[in-house]
Amino acid sequence: MDRRPLEVTYIDRMEYAHAWDVQKEIVGKLDAGEARETLMLLQHPPTYTIGSQRHPEHLLLTPEQLEAQGISVFQIDRGGDITYHGPGQLVGYPLLMLGNREALNLHGYLRSLEEVIIRLLATHGIEGNRKPEYTGVWVGNLKIAAIGVKFNKCKHRRGFITSHGFAFNIKSGIQHEGFKGIVPCGIQEYGVTSLEDCTQQTFSVEQIAKEIVPHFEQQFSFAAEWQAHS
Repeated sequence: MDRRPLEVTYIDRMEYAHAWDVQKEIVGKLDAGEARETLMLLQHPPTYTIGSQRHPEHLLLTPEQLEAQGISVFQIDRGGDITYHGPGQLVGYPLLMLGNREALNLHGYLRSLEEVIIRLLATHGIEGNRKPEYTGVWVGNLKIAAIGVKFNKCKHRRGFITSHGFAFNIKSGIQHEGFKGIVPCGIQEYGVTSLEDCTQQTFSVEQIAKEIVPHFEQQFSFAAEWQAHS
């Protein structure tokens, strides 16, 4: 079976606002038939994003504390509650065309994103799992990857285009950084973990970005083409 081409980029650091603008630009170009489907892989500086569920009480820091710690806050158009993005975390934004029938299966798309990370964890001897009541990937009762997406209805063709995506904790200690200032995803009874904490090994975020792409290709039937970035 022929696989669709997928442009893949990795950017070591990108401000959240810029990444959000890039996503919207690519969504518009995909709708107009002027771009190819894309997987953006990157790291953000310390950032909190608040999804459509809007629970301000889950942000535990005052504006003064946020400024002192250099953490930005964005209310955005994905589903879900509040989460943290920061150095040591692999963020992935799949910008994909979905037909009408596919787009109606939101849960199927979310499960596929989870499966990509579960398969990568398995290559490192880690059993990733799901919790039926929550979106994301877990190791035991600790969350290792958060997922929040948006389906953008096309204006010029039939179907939808995905944006936003996943945040996969890689570096040890990330749970003691920005996550301590929020109730992550509004979940109070469970904590978070990282790939390094689970394996007791050291990884670069770029290394895991390269490792995750074959699993994404397999799950979504793409052929990846890495793109240079300026």
